[in-house]
Amino acid sequence: MQINYPNGTTHFNNDANRNKKQASRLEPPKTFGKRGMTFEEHINTSNDYYAQRKIAIIHKKPTPIQIVKVDYPHRSAATITEAYFRQASTTDYNGVYQGYYLDFEAKETKNKQSFPLNNFHTHQLEHLQACHEQHGISFVLLWFSSLQRCFFLPLPALALYWQAQKDGKKSIPLKDIEQKGIEITLGVHPRIPYIEAVKEYITKGMKN
Repeated sequence: MQINYPNGTTHFNNDANRNKKQASRLEPPKTFGKRGMTFEEHINTSNDYYAQRKIAIIHKKPTPIQIVKVDYPHRSAATITEAYFRQASTTDYNGVYQGYYLDFEAKETKNKQSFPLNNFHTHQLEHLQACHEQHGISFVLLWFSSLQRCFFLPLPALALYWQAQKDGKKSIPLKDIEQKGIEITLGVHPRIPYIEAVKEYITKGMKN
């Protein structure tokens, strides 16, 4: 707002604009794309938030690779030109929350009615199962990009559908995920507050 004073001076009232900016910062962005970040990157920033506030320590696991050839175009620079995976990776993330070991995978789909089972791999399910048997909390975070919805799905529920592939099951219906999982309401800080879902899962007795 522009205010003209009798002495000829002009003042611009930026309170309205300032309030708008403050309000916009409080509103969670509607899509990941608008912020130029992927689902995985938002999980990473959420993990940073948890670590900084000593809520949980969760790390993304590095993918094990074997470097075969490196070029040195400059003395101060090196470029990997050939490498291969030494072994299949297990899951995306692991760490600890309030004495509980967490191990989980993050997956996404553009589908609106179901989540394809072919997004998962046998070695990932086997690893999650092994952690579950050691009383760790094994789960997957499912992101429906077209719907902008995120879910926490515990391993016991996922395992039932994985086994059902023998009977021709190819996906998990969204309605089943809504019933057996926990929907995560997107936030700002952190963007993916999945620890809230973990807390709810623990409170319910860690049952599927």
